[in-house]
Amino acid sequence: MNYLHANQNLWNSRTETHLGSDFYDLSSFEAGRSSLKPIELEYLGDVSGKSILHAQCHFGQDSLSLARMGAQVTGVDLSDRAIAEARKLNDRLGLNAQFIQSDVQQMDQHITETFDWVFASYGCIGWLPSLQVWGQQIAKRLKPGGQFLFVEFHPAVWMFNDQFTQIEYSYFNVEPMIEHTDTSYTENAKQKNITSYYWNHSLGDVFQALIQAGLQVDDFQEYDYSPWNCFESTIPAPNGWYLEGLAGKLPMIFAILVSKPFSVLSSSLK
Repeated sequence: MNYLHANQNLWNSRTETHLGSDFYDLSSFEAGRSSLKPIELEYLGDVSGKSILHAQCHFGQDSLSLARMGAQVTGVDLSDRAIAEARKLNDRLGLNAQFIQSDVQQMDQHITETFDWVFASYGCIGWLPSLQVWGQQIAKRLKPGGQFLFVEFHPAVWMFNDQFTQIEYSYFNVEPMIEHTDTSYTENAKQKNITSYYWNHSLGDVFQALIQAGLQVDDFQEYDYSPWNCFESTIPAPNGWYLEGLAGKLPMIFAILVSKPFSVLSSSLK
């Protein structure tokens, strides 16, 4: 089984689990709650009237939160089950977001338009073996002057075992982490046992993928907390959650903002 098929099976199964979870709290979302967190909201600002491509959108809560803010949103995800549920949710809410099933590394086979923003967040790039094509795909989908906002779990987090008691994995992308799991990160985590493939990517990998695609780095920040309580042994933080015993000591989230210059294009995109 190749990694794409395995990971698609994983996220199809997780979609079913996540729809009924308190973690995603679908009922309060449908009642008007935004799923977007303060980090990305501060960067994005007023998106009313802007076109946004949301890469790896899962079943669409963040995409639809952006649509509620007045953006024209297209969401993309590998999971056909997640995309089907995103479309249903869009229809129930009476919004006009579009959802496309695609591997993020092959978006140009399904989308030809360009956008004011590309957005991706929280648990995205670990499912990709390499970031070079990812960076090129993002650059192709941006208008000149358009911006890409990426908010992601810090690669230092993925070096540890689940209990954060010892370093178990390399910071660098040396090999896939192959996992056989029957759980997810939500509280109703039990599901059928599925094999998945995951890769750690250093900050250097991220920066180089975007820079080599002809994009310009405008801002970069690291945060010592997670806005999502999806790890073991966490305690409340002012803006989210700390890792118990590592509060203020370990970067948990990073945010990078890049833009596509008006006149300078990567030779790989010409």
